[in-house]
Amino acid sequence: MADHHKTVTIYVEGTAHEWSKETISYEEVVTLEVPDYAQHPEITYSVKYKNGHGHKPEDVLAKGESVRVKEGMIFSVSETGQS
Repeated sequence: MADHHKTVTIYVEGTAHEWSKETISYEEVVTLEVPDYAQHPEITYSVKYKNGHGHKPEDVLAKGESVRVKEGMIFSVSETGQS
């Protein structure tokens, strides 16, 4: 398991981010868009992606889930309000 995943460029709300891990989690996507996300656990976000891998190129990323990244993947993050 020594080989490192190559860095890819992903887009979160139109902003390019270099990402060097093979997967990205819901929390990581939200934090890229909302840096103080961790301080506001009461706010929930809807995370969608497109340009993903293979059989599920577009889907919703739910809290606690992760997805494999690939070059040029696009994420959208929108606040869904208080739960």
